[in-house]
Amino acid sequence: MTGSRRVFPWLALLLLVVLPLFAGKFYVELFAKIMIMAVFAMSLDLLVGFTGLVSLGHAAFFGLASYVVVLAAPDKYAAASLWSSLPLAIGASALLALAIGALALRTRGVYFIMVTLAFSQLVYFVFHDTKLGGGSDGVYLYTKPEAKIGRWTLLDLADSTQFYYLMLALLVVVFAFLRLLLASRFGHALAGIRSNEQRMRALGFNTYAYKLAAFAMAGALAGLAGYFAAVQFGFVNPEMLSWHQSANVLLMVILGGSGAEFGAIIGAFAFILLEDAFSAATKHWLLLMGGFVILAVMLLPGGLASAGERWRAWARAKTDG
Repeated sequence: MTGSRRVFPWLALLLLVVLPLFAGKFYVELFAKIMIMAVFAMSLDLLVGFTGLVSLGHAAFFGLASYVVVLAAPDKYAAASLWSSLPLAIGASALLALAIGALALRTRGVYFIMVTLAFSQLVYFVFHDTKLGGGSDGVYLYTKPEAKIGRWTLLDLADSTQFYYLMLALLVVVFAFLRLLLASRFGHALAGIRSNEQRMRALGFNTYAYKLAAFAMAGALAGLAGYFAAVQFGFVNPEMLSWHQSANVLLMVILGGSGAEFGAIIGAFAFILLEDAFSAATKHWLLLMGGFVILAVMLLPGGLASAGERWRAWARAKTDG
């Protein structure tokens, strides 16, 4: 790793740390949202970039955890405890991922994509067509979960600055966890499965079990992101479980660079910042976004995370020439 690649992540982290000191509330909340989506994107990249499983139903785990936040509250205006509702939301997403993965992983390729999409839509219609979560209208989270130790409030999640720093800490912790996981024996096994699953099976690895564990872990991390998305927005509706949400997070992974070290994070930041800029400029912002994604894929097949390497390669070629 070159010096510039070592410095850039630390510089970016420093900018995120000091951002609330000079940015208004709108940007503090926007960047908190981006960091939540970056965690969501990293959870999907564990499947797409490091295991070779392209899922189009990842929003099911994200949205389910969002609903659990609301349903875990004692009543409409009473706050749930962060210490009980957060594990409950993550656990629900992990169990759903385990159940879906146990069936979906018996298929491969495009069939796997379609099965994950089908299960995601099934969960979507459970909330959309029933009164469980307010139907198509969704449901409001009137009171943020409480993070208390005894009578002492550790964190006020209604405070945008405190919530921002919590999301920054969450982003760093999830990134570090995934780095350690992928550097472990489990992570190397996933890399082998992505490269050549048949050979890994011949070497004695239970590839189904490894993929199922990765699928459940990715679902749990998506649930973690979904929990805090509900806390920030204070509103949950079935669209959080829809295939559009799954497609958006998949676009973030592809845009940033599937399997790249910071790819999912870069993709989430780029996608949401561009979405915000384009939607402010014109009501036809989807055309601009589509054009940008096409250009990015054509010019940077490795994603935005590969831009530095391609620039250095171009500079070397120009110097040598």
